[in-house]
Amino acid sequence: MSLNSHSEQPREKLVFAGVACLSLDELVAVLLETGSKTESVELLAKRFVMRFRGTTEMQQANVSEFQKIKGIGPAKACKLAAAIELGKRVHKAQQEKEPLTIRTPEQAAALVMPELRFLHQEHFHCLFLNTKNHLLHRETLFIGSLNMSIVHPREVFRTALKVSAASVLCFHNHPSGDPTPSKADIAATTRLQESGKIVGIELLDHIIVGQDRYLSLKEQGYF
Repeated sequence: MSLNSHSEQPREKLVFAGVACLSLDELVAVLLETGSKTESVELLAKRFVMRFRGTTEMQQANVSEFQKIKGIGPAKACKLAAAIELGKRVHKAQQEKEPLTIRTPEQAAALVMPELRFLHQEHFHCLFLNTKNHLLHRETLFIGSLNMSIVHPREVFRTALKVSAASVLCFHNHPSGDPTPSKADIAATTRLQESGKIVGIELLDHIIVGQDRYLSLKEQGYF
């Protein structure tokens, strides 16, 4: 029996038990279809998942990064990238179909933490809401160093005005995993709040995302 013959096992499980029953390793194995002369598809899939530490980093990777894994060539890499992009588009379409209402820091954090918590660079992300607290738009506006001085209120509220938002929730991640705010974080929040008052768009919160927890500057009394 060749190592590649095991590739039918996850597919058979999918057919008889349903796709929801497959583990992440098994889903990747179905996409890869075959392993190599020295490694089964199950082992190759497991290495792939371990390399990207689950779905979060997979979403950030590209075809060339996939090909750095031994056993994954251009065809397999393209198939994986296409599957991930398809999942993103389906998820986005679902969000656009049904308005998402955000009323608490917990709800807001639950929406962005899967995307921000494992990033190795600091990302400044915003949720733009209407008067009913329905999500109108979300966007990462800044990516860079660990210096909050790069965050300019002009860009935040330019986007808010463009989508006719009534309020905005701001987030950024701390790659260290510790969401404790720095002096720069607090100063940036003050600038955002004051700028929002001028244009009539409320800053609802500024939330710092760590690896397993978050901190709301509004709840902590910083503004």
